[in-house]
Amino acid sequence: MIPLLHTSRFVLRQPQAGDAEDIARYLNDFDVAGNLARVPFPYRLSDARAWLRTRTPHLPVDETNFTIELPGEGLAGHVGFHRGPLGPIIGYWLGRPFWNRGIMTEAATTSLDWFFATTNAPVVYSGVFYFNAASLAVQNKLGFTETGRSSLLCLARGAEVEHIDTELTQSVWKARTS
Repeated sequence: MIPLLHTSRFVLRQPQAGDAEDIARYLNDFDVAGNLARVPFPYRLSDARAWLRTRTPHLPVDETNFTIELPGEGLAGHVGFHRGPLGPIIGYWLGRPFWNRGIMTEAATTSLDWFFATTNAPVVYSGVFYFNAASLAVQNKLGFTETGRSSLLCLARGAEVEHIDTELTQSVWKARTS
């Protein structure tokens, strides 16, 4: 069961069918979708509904996603995990109205606390497209380190894009938070 996680400013909760319109509205913005690997553009309501059908309450920890819900403002974005070739990957996005408010650093911190407390995974992987300085800054704050560069398909751009690969070890995370 996906837990309800609380921060000082918002809640991280299981995505729900009723989130589809907000997800579609925020991801149908090229400035959001163009920073993500697995999101097409344009992004339609049917895309959001199809993705939400995959979000069941009993998914493995490394397939868990959280909706970021701000009191009085509603859905702001998502943070979550998916399986990658080397191990679990954390991914995230925020709708444009919520940028530059420190929301993602707080949401990622809370989700990583939960993930590392729930699993014995030694590392979580992530990364950013080379032009996404804001997302790289979030990862640097969290303790991720750059491990190299690769090329990754960006569905919204319809092209392979240079990607800065990053990782965060559980030992670095625990040292940071102790």
